Amino acid sequence: MEELGKTILKLIPVIGDQLADISVLVFVIGAAPPLIFILLYALVTLYTEMKVSAHIQDRVAYMYTGYHGILQPVADILKLIQKEDTVPDSADKTLFRLAPYLVFIGTYAGFAVIPFSSAYMGSNINLGVFYLIAASSIVVIGLLMSGWASNNKWSLLGAMRSAAQLVSYEVPTALAVLVAVMITGSLNLNEVSKFQDGGIQNWILFGGPMPITQKLLLLPFTFITFLILFLAGMAEVNRTPFDLPEAESELVQGFNTEYSGMKFAIFYLAEYANMFLVSAVATSLFLGGWSSPFGSFMSGPVWGVFWFVMKGMFFVFVQIWMRWTLPRLRVDQLMYTSWKVMTPFLFVCIFAVGLILVL
Repeated sequence: MEELGKTILKLIPVIGDQLADISVLVFVIGAAPPLIFILLYALVTLYTEMKVSAHIQDRVAYMYTGYHGILQPVADILKLIQKEDTVPDSADKTLFRLAPYLVFIGTYAGFAVIPFSSAYMGSNINLGVFYLIAASSIVVIGLLMSGWASNNKWSLLGAMRSAAQLVSYEVPTALAVLVAVMITGSLNLNEVSKFQDGGIQNWILFGGPMPITQKLLLLPFTFITFLILFLAGMAEVNRTPFDLPEAESELVQGFNTEYSGMKFAIFYLAEYANMFLVSAVATSLFLGGWSSPFGSFMSGPVWGVFWFVMKGMFFVFVQIWMRWTLPRLRVDQLMYTSWKVMTPFLFVCIFAVGLILVL
């Protein structure tokens, strides 16, 4: 028995190391798909944005790098990788280098609770919506850090605008999310998607799977809430007409004025990833998530990925469309829209939805 005990004690560290290796492998396998998706999606969206903006302005955009310029995003990435990574002499070098990675980490962390299909989501936690709002707040820290560490007045002003804008628009975002949570009774985005399964008539945008009387009463409030959620999400991503932190005509390039090379590319990768994240949240909460709009037809885990990505990409296209169509708001108009338009409307929607559900 003594020999057996000694043998077991010798095996415990070995087994522990093997279990640790397995857990790391499982973590990497679970975390890799969203990162691969973000990288491929960013290339596609970059090309789409340039082509859409060109057609809106009646020009052709990329044409020579591959067929119709399809390889131009790859060429842009290769160019940025090879560019010199400069750091201003007067900058806080540690914080300056850390800021872009922190911004991307805040965005990437949000993808952990996004249900791409009924068979895949990074982390199936019950407080998914709450976690998502909390994780996205990390981005504010990174943007403030980049502006302050740059020791540049334009960067600092852009970072301060960004912090004020993100903090302001998180209030209507959280209130809009609350409406969907009240109807579904869950903070788990996968459960919210399951709640809406069965066809387009069950989407929360159209009142959810409720009796017809309730659906008709809920419809105006869910539609207004969805619209505000999407617009508030655009403001959090700093997209036109809410791009005050990067206003080129006023602030050179805002919080990333002093950045170059790959760090500059990471800021843009985070912005494009955030565009899809906003669209994914709106899709999960109001447009059925991964569920098919045709009920049981074209449904299943694989089709779920297709429908989820298509819905998300449609709203990414809408964000691109709005960028090249609408003028930029003034700072006072930006704050007015959040505190005096969106927030009061959402309080009315929350009260009305609660009353309808109770009665």
